[in-house]
Amino acid sequence: MKSIKAALIDATLNTVETLVGHLPDPAPDPLRNAREFIGKPYPRVDGRLKVTGQARYATEHPIAGMTHAVVVHSSIAKGKISHLDTQAAESVPGVLAVMTHRNAPRMKTPETASLFNPVAGSNTSVPVMQSADITWNGEAVAVVVAETLELANYAAGLVGIRYEEEPAALSLEAEKGNATIPTLVVTQSPEVNIGDAKAALAVAPVVSDQEYETPWQNQHAMEPHASIAAWMGKDQLLVYDSTQSPPGVQHNLARMFDLKPEQVRVVTEFVGGAFGGKVAAWSNVPLAAAAARLVGRPVKLALSRAGVSMVVGGRTLTQQRVALGATLDGKLTAMIHTGYGMRTTKDVWAEQYTFPIRHLYASPNIHVLQKVVRLDRVQNSYMRAPGETPGSFALESAMDELAHKLGLDPVELRMRNEPDKDPTHGTYFSSRHLREAYALAAGKFGWDPQRPEPGTQREGDWLIGTGVATAFYPVQQLPVTIKARITADGHVEVSTSSIEMGVGLATVQTQHIAERFGVPYERARYLHGDTDLPMSQASGGSAATSSVGAAIHAAADKLTEKLLKLAQRNKQSVLRGVKRKNVELRAGGLYRLDQPAVGESYEQLLGASGQAFVEAEGSVPASALVLNMKTSMASYGAHFCEVRVHARTRQVQVRRFMSAFDCGRIMNPQTARSQIVGGIIMGIGMALMEEAVYDERTGRLMTPSLGEYHVPVHADVPEFEVYFLDEPDPVMPMGTKPVGEVSIVGTAAAVANAVFQATGIRVRHLPITADKLL
Repeated sequence: MKSIKAALIDATLNTVETLVGHLPDPAPDPLRNAREFIGKPYPRVDGRLKVTGQARYATEHPIAGMTHAVVVHSSIAKGKISHLDTQAAESVPGVLAVMTHRNAPRMKTPETASLFNPVAGSNTSVPVMQSADITWNGEAVAVVVAETLELANYAAGLVGIRYEEEPAALSLEAEKGNATIPTLVVTQSPEVNIGDAKAALAVAPVVSDQEYETPWQNQHAMEPHASIAAWMGKDQLLVYDSTQSPPGVQHNLARMFDLKPEQVRVVTEFVGGAFGGKVAAWSNVPLAAAAARLVGRPVKLALSRAGVSMVVGGRTLTQQRVALGATLDGKLTAMIHTGYGMRTTKDVWAEQYTFPIRHLYASPNIHVLQKVVRLDRVQNSYMRAPGETPGSFALESAMDELAHKLGLDPVELRMRNEPDKDPTHGTYFSSRHLREAYALAAGKFGWDPQRPEPGTQREGDWLIGTGVATAFYPVQQLPVTIKARITADGHVEVSTSSIEMGVGLATVQTQHIAERFGVPYERARYLHGDTDLPMSQASGGSAATSSVGAAIHAAADKLTEKLLKLAQRNKQSVLRGVKRKNVELRAGGLYRLDQPAVGESYEQLLGASGQAFVEAEGSVPASALVLNMKTSMASYGAHFCEVRVHARTRQVQVRRFMSAFDCGRIMNPQTARSQIVGGIIMGIGMALMEEAVYDERTGRLMTPSLGEYHVPVHADVPEFEVYFLDEPDPVMPMGTKPVGEVSIVGTAAAVANAVFQATGIRVRHLPITADKLL
């Protein structure tokens, strides 16, 4: 039974979707097929800075009087601090302070981002060091500030703490009876009912009905969560932070310290990996600011590798049921996807593991339901393709199981169930070239529809198997504002607070600027990562390229009008009297559409006016922000994997991995390939090794370092073959679609399906370790 709140939200979303459905489609971007700069493999604009060590990350900014901070973590999951002894730590020469709830500056409770406050800036609403309460094992309970990092680390070990422990909810399995239905899954209902899936499943000639589990996964970016905080007087705060959202951190700190946003400046020049873990602020950021206020000097706080795993939330563990019913010729008649993820006492964030089944395959009967289980753990949060990644493991494994029962090629099963419209929303696809992606990848891979029986193909001591899976990631656009400036010497500069976290955004936007304004590549410049620049939302959800691109397009339209006005004021201008609809930005100036050779360069237009520059702000149009309610928009891919499994030791090796993608227009094939390969590597890690293990008696993390929590290294992965269809989407800015996250989706299933083909053993509980294949 839905709550009144959930029903009201559903009704509101349905009304908005109806209204959006009447909006006209946006005009196609004229740059969809432009190829002078877009589509070329330009090297990264920041590459030289990075390889020469000149790129400055969060804690590498020199500030006079710098101090160093180390966090002390709780060792219980729930309860209160009953005793604190900081005397030994405070007596160490060089220690400036030991901050606890007893002496920490007063901070308001952080606010989590929502539909109604998208830049709230925190991942959790748990108060930060304001009371003796303990919310999870690993929560920050003290911060030691010293002259050196070594002293701070030493003194942190001297802090004595005793607790009054309370019973804690620590096991998803044990707490499932208390599960609840969340109000929303991202912006959609947690429940979908089309037809009668239960009845259709009961009479289906062929059925696959299984449960799948994925473990908790931790964030392990190369650069940990790290900050420098420095107070400039009592009410001006400067923060260098490794974040995906400088404005989010700015608004979070302003709220917590009772400041106006403009009193907080957040700078993020470079980010050493993020993968969703830095979309919003965790407690380390306000702790650095509070410690800096306490000692009256700048504070550098970088979480340790174990500290990241304790303070920063990762991907929720899941238990999922996928039931598929089909006719004897492989047409789906019923699809059911239900399951459990976690939430915490304070916050609910339901990860969208049922999204793939809502959009990938046609069926007249669909039932989807997500539930959440309250646990006393660190808040789960964004991690590369959150939700879609564990959900695709379950769905794509189930499709493989159904194909095996049918005796049907798993590629053919997917093609027989390709929808002509979105299966749950009923909207049309803006573009969907999944068939073409499968055809391309299957041909390149040498896929054989008539594969041998599972467990029968060998090369010496190795069992050989191949598997496939579909990749899917939805399109979204986020609020972004940029400022574009054309100078009298013909340069174009675009600035925004949106960040570059290593994905190549600065490079592709430099290409875009050159293409949009018709200037040489070396005359285009992209500035980013500073809240003194125009506001943007977090860089995440594979939305930065299209969102920033849409804002640049909007600014270019405004600049076209401003330049035309300059021409109208100049009696000598060849553009005087020309209408706006008959001019465009091209070849470093403003030119007529009907007489392409007639126009003036930026230098001529600004020189004649006596202006040093002309500038305009541009934002993502409101119609673009809701376009995915009118149209089903996503990137798609086809994964093909070959593994070998040692017959005696059961060691699994991924020998080949090949994928083809429909990601719309590819802005830069070099940076795009890098993103795709990175996602596949993370997916292989999910399939074969990544698992955060918790002691369910204490809530203690038993895999705090990379010595226990394993991630792939070069020896664990093969050479990758990646292909792009490079088909522009007709409604997206520049024809682009998501690239950064789609490739991790389906990867674990492709590996698992290949392992089944090699061994005849179906592993439904990740990771696939040797003990599960014995």
